Amino acid sequence: MKNLFKNLLLVAILFVVLSALFSFFVGEKTGTAQTIPLSDVAQKIQAGQVKKISVRDNTLTVTDTDNKTWTSEKEAETSLSQSLANLGVDKTKLGTVNIQVSADSGNSALWLTILINVIAPFLVIIALFWFMSRQAQKGMAQTFNFGRVNLKLFTNPKERTTFRDVAGAKEAKEELREIVDFLRNAKKFLDIGARIPRGVLLMGAPGTGKTLLARAIAGEAGVPFFHISGSEFVELFVGVGASRVRDLFSTAKKAAPAIIFIDEIDAVGRQRGTGMGGGHDEREQTLNQILVEMDGFDRETNIIVVAATNRPDVLDPALLRPGRFDRRIVIDLPDVKEREDILSLHMKNKKAAQDVNLHRVAQRTPGFAGADLANLVNEAALLAARKNKKQIEQEELLVAMEKVILGPERKSHVLTPKEREITAYHEAGHALVAAMLPNADPVHKISIISRGRAAGYTLKLPVEDQHLYTKSHFIDELASLLGGYAAEEIVFRELTTGASNDLQHATDLARSLVTEYGMSEKFGPISFNVSGGMVFLGRDLGVERDYSERVAQEIDEEVQGFLRRAQETAKKILTTKRKILDAIAKRLIDAETIEKEEFESIIANFKVKKQRRAQLQKEHET
Repeated sequence: MKNLFKNLLLVAILFVVLSALFSFFVGEKTGTAQTIPLSDVAQKIQAGQVKKISVRDNTLTVTDTDNKTWTSEKEAETSLSQSLANLGVDKTKLGTVNIQVSADSGNSALWLTILINVIAPFLVIIALFWFMSRQAQKGMAQTFNFGRVNLKLFTNPKERTTFRDVAGAKEAKEELREIVDFLRNAKKFLDIGARIPRGVLLMGAPGTGKTLLARAIAGEAGVPFFHISGSEFVELFVGVGASRVRDLFSTAKKAAPAIIFIDEIDAVGRQRGTGMGGGHDEREQTLNQILVEMDGFDRETNIIVVAATNRPDVLDPALLRPGRFDRRIVIDLPDVKEREDILSLHMKNKKAAQDVNLHRVAQRTPGFAGADLANLVNEAALLAARKNKKQIEQEELLVAMEKVILGPERKSHVLTPKEREITAYHEAGHALVAAMLPNADPVHKISIISRGRAAGYTLKLPVEDQHLYTKSHFIDELASLLGGYAAEEIVFRELTTGASNDLQHATDLARSLVTEYGMSEKFGPISFNVSGGMVFLGRDLGVERDYSERVAQEIDEEVQGFLRRAQETAKKILTTKRKILDAIAKRLIDAETIEKEEFESIIANFKVKKQRRAQLQKEHET
């Protein structure tokens, strides 16, 4: 588009120049004076009113004694004096007039005609051919460069990233220091006969810092860092991806020692043999070329291929065998200490108040990746700027956390008084059931302010990061999820659509208890092959169920049993603690938000403690 606009501009300039030339020549020939017949000129001469006559070809420019100017035309075959004499002008009167005859302008008219009718079209044709040849040359250049890879090379010292710029991921950084040491001093490893891994695969959830770690390896080692995405290899035409792979490794070998970083390698490295596209499938040919190039590394080649993916399960086994990506590093989500370090790292270039407690924010953000925490800090800075504050305070960080989790506040979403009451009892039901059960996560905040698609929310967070969960924890969480549903049923004798999301999560959790975790007393330690993922290339397009229809019906009944028991537990708690439920709901209607300390004080005012679920179950059975 840039070249098209440039060419159109040049053509427009050419036409403007030709128009200016035409106007110049024509403007010389035609004036702005009034045109009168030659007979009138004769009368003015006879009356002594003409001072000067300029003759140019057949055109007369007449100037009278008052310096007024007219134009006229004489006969082409007759001279001016003869024409005037024929009109009765006295020779004596004509002798008093200053007659000036200009040179014949026939040559100018001829050149003007040639310019307009011959040269101008010729120039336009030459310009068009020139533009077409330039476009053809560019097209040929693009054709020859079609197989060239679009590499991004990071060598600027100012943009250097080191392990200091990566908070958390302690084990991953320790593993990668060996790669850095090899790039710095390869001879130490080669002398002892060691072979450094040719490929390093970084596996982790989105936003955990895989790309940042790859750049930190290059920054620590001080070597060129070639960055490319896996999707840039895949093209419509067969063979282009393989050509780009060859160009990538050829370029990197010239700059060795170096690092090649392939982001989202699952775009091109998925399992082969799905039967779609056959052996000439472009993606498969590209993958084959990557395998061949990695096998072609010499023992002394100082090139390490680092790849990143959040879907290691779909990669082709040939990529993961020894000699290719044989070093696999898992980057987990950060724990509470690592989240605090990441927050501190992102707060370095921000103006924060002295009383900001990043540990409290880290406690409230389990499951947040590094990118989520960076977004949280940025949202807090934007919020403080909108409030015209000079510093980021604790309030902005907590509000930003809720915005990242649930979405922005919908202040325009005004609930009716009845809807506010239903929402207040719904959220109070969640919070109260969670507070009464010993294995449920503690409540940190309750609100009936709309955020995202939720009319209200109850923020429950674990005291510390958990990696293993017990059956009793899941059972209590099921009851807590159904607390809002049970509260609507008890208080209003009517159900609303507000519990739809809770029911979905509760059903998914109950089905996982039966089919994945082996926590069903009826089925025992067995895992059922239930497809919960999406169909993708590189795997079977369909999943065969390894159990019968009768077992499927029993699974549904067992899932329903978990949900029924959780509902009864929630109803039992809310019925016996109805006064506390009313107090929490009333406070929510008045204040819209209850923080953890206020919620615990409301519970403490009624002098109750967390009850054991076994006791509640026993009372229910009785």
